[in-house]
Amino acid sequence: EVAAGTCICGRAVAPYVKDITCLDLTEAMLEQGKKLAKQEGIQNISFVSGNAECLPFEDETFDLVITRLSLHHFVEPEKPFREMQRVLKKGGKLVIWDMVATTEELRETNDAIETMRDNSHTRILSREEFEALFEDAFELQLEETTLVPVNLQSWMDLTSTPEDIQKDIIDKMEYDLNGGDKTGFNPYIKEGQICFDHRWLLLIGKKEN
Repeated sequence: EVAAGTCICGRAVAPYVKDITCLDLTEAMLEQGKKLAKQEGIQNISFVSGNAECLPFEDETFDLVITRLSLHHFVEPEKPFREMQRVLKKGGKLVIWDMVATTEELRETNDAIETMRDNSHTRILSREEFEALFEDAFELQLEETTLVPVNLQSWMDLTSTPEDIQKDIIDKMEYDLNGGDKTGFNPYIKEGQICFDHRWLLLIGKKEN
């Protein structure tokens, strides 16, 4: 799993494979992943500190490569993608699960709010941009969009967004709700709180070249 954080996907897949390698640049995230794996009784995971744009592995090392919610953090997502392609065996599967842009005209506003909430965010890719990454070397076997319900306050709390920025984000969402400028989040009220649906795209490709 590349840019694994606490290795959420790796820990989920671990019971079904012989070995898992979880790579992330942040040591604290890997340490948390180790603790969670120990609590869950998982013993077939190796945790590796490394950069997704320069993976410390030989060509065609892995049968399966996964990354979840990572590519929107990269200025040049092509770089980690090509590295994942490089370390994947021919015939192996590449799984990408990430946010996908809703409409082109609202993408800039959407990205601006995402960056306010998490300054490591760079840009949400469109479906077409994801497909273009796969087209040269992969047979795209699955492409599935899921709407993930999100509570706005919980979403901001997850990244410890400062209160003044939280207020600004809430103001923008409320203005959208009341017919003002659109945010691209399509917010709605549920149980008295502002919510929205994150649009996630799952792609699975089989490496051909």
